[in-house]
Amino acid sequence: MPATPALTAAEARDLRAFAGTMIPASDRYAAPGADDEAIFSEIERSLGRDREDIGLALGRLSLLAGGAFADLPADRRLTVANELRAEGGAPLTALTRVILLCYYRDDRVMRSLGQEPRSPFPLGHVVEQGDWSLLDPVKKRAPFYRR
Repeated sequence: MPATPALTAAEARDLRAFAGTMIPASDRYAAPGADDEAIFSEIERSLGRDREDIGLALGRLSLLAGGAFADLPADRRLTVANELRAEGGAPLTALTRVILLCYYRDDRVMRSLGQEPRSPFPLGHVVEQGDWSLLDPVKKRAPFYRR
């Protein structure tokens, strides 16, 4: 399997700035931002199959920013990030998915949410019971899979 092409230095700077804009650090909750060194390193390692879409999203981000997103002041970054969010699309979905998945893998983040930083198995997690009738439309749907 071919290696995922690394981000360019400019892409890495913009991605880190976008991640920090998307999820800033919180003193109130003692949570790091998504631009934290450890979290961002995990983001860079996790690009995988989404590398091309992420490159497209970062290119669009630069276009909306009129240059390097990372060079913008914080208030302008937020405006540009919201413009990208309003446009939506597969590249943005890939970008936000990678950021979110890596962010919530971090033990500090899980502790800030009051969760024990561990895998769910073998101990499991207590799941609050919900309204099972919400599944009725799914149960009534005709099968769509191949037998």
